[in-house]
Amino acid sequence: MKSCLMASLLALGAAQFAGCAVTDGQSTVSQYTDDSAITTQVKAKMAEDPATSASRISVETVNGTVQLSGFATSQAEKTQAEAMARSVKHVKQVRNDIVVQPPKS
Repeated sequence: MKSCLMASLLALGAAQFAGCAVTDGQSTVSQYTDDSAITTQVKAKMAEDPATSASRISVETVNGTVQLSGFATSQAEKTQAEAMARSVKHVKQVRNDIVVQPPKS
């Protein structure tokens, strides 16, 4: 009886996870997981780089395409963010929509 109950709970949990995990544009839970891993790796690289502000740059990944958005203080920062995203394994394409906005003096 316990094993039947446990199997039912696991199946219910897996079904809920599968339903929640796949978002618009992602075909499988596996793809969603891969995209999440890519996003995490890109954000981690930016957080480690003192020349790039991870707090002002957003990263989203769908089907291996990374979209960068937000603000950079220079063209060099924008270029560096794109280079870091491209260096992450399994990235197919990078869309760099970062806006360069120099700091106000």
